[in-house]
Amino acid sequence: MTDAHAIAGVPMRWVGPVRISGNVTTTETQVPLATYESPLWPSVGRGAKVSMLAEQGIVATLVDERMTRSVLVEAVDARTALMAARTIETRTEELRELVRGCSRFARLIGVRHEINANLLFIRFEFATGDASGHNMATLASDVLLKHLLETVPGISYGSISGNYCTDKKATAVNGILGRGKNVVTELLVPRAVVADVLHTTAARIVELNIRKNLLGTLLAGGIRSANAHYANMLLGFYLATGQDAANIIEGSQGVTMAEDRDGDLYFACTLPNLIVGTVGNGKGLGFVETNLTRLGCREDREPGDNARRLAVIAAATVLCGELSLLAAQTNPGELMRAHIQLERDNTTAKVGA
Repeated sequence: MTDAHAIAGVPMRWVGPVRISGNVTTTETQVPLATYESPLWPSVGRGAKVSMLAEQGIVATLVDERMTRSVLVEAVDARTALMAARTIETRTEELRELVRGCSRFARLIGVRHEINANLLFIRFEFATGDASGHNMATLASDVLLKHLLETVPGISYGSISGNYCTDKKATAVNGILGRGKNVVTELLVPRAVVADVLHTTAARIVELNIRKNLLGTLLAGGIRSANAHYANMLLGFYLATGQDAANIIEGSQGVTMAEDRDGDLYFACTLPNLIVGTVGNGKGLGFVETNLTRLGCREDREPGDNARRLAVIAAATVLCGELSLLAAQTNPGELMRAHIQLERDNTTAKVGA
């Protein structure tokens, strides 16, 4: 094998099982995480254990799904740009027909716009079946852009991508409108489980979430995001399931909520930008195929259902790691002790091997 075709091996382990219910699936499944950060495995594993001790497990609700691509056109002036935008709004069904003709699975579900000076940014929103949809959305947008340039007066080509999508960047527009799967995960942890498994209290987790995730992120200038480390779990899960890992940039936008309910802990993670797919680029590798099959995401289902299942499993994995880390950080020294012990054990195991 030449260097050009070498494969980078990232250590991977299955953790769990995680108990999940909700409007997409009810299941108990282990989850794969590929990471160099070895403490992530037992940390997510602790959160998974909590999910198994909660009556409903993690309740995952798929709120919305769409893949976006924004194109940029130039008008003579702002008035012409506005007239073009209004013309496009009246021709949505015509544009939907064009999309149906260029893909078996892509469907145009929305068109939005933004005008800046004489520039018109048009954000197309698509349903893309079981694919994450980057290429599908770009192909459809290319067809739509060509048609608009030919039929709408006063506009000319700017770019096939105007950065109003927004792809692989943390932005307010994605946090507001969503890109990919929008999933909310919720978990009600009994008081005894909070004490015995997480070694803390609901009140302490709530206080830390307010001070660290909400206030700390506000002071740091976070963009529609208030969480401890969504990116850690997403990267491990994305690498293990053949996703485009750069999508953790917008994927890690999200908000953690925690409430003390008479000693029980209500814990929730909202992720509006989960970009995952079960078909397409990255899925041809043997270990990816094995992992998707083991997760139950290679079943004969309606188009899109396998990707929805994968999204809620990813979101539940995020909650497991987020809960475990916040619990650890309520106790002085626990996080560092765990890292030192676990990483030392991992190094020893490698030497012994």
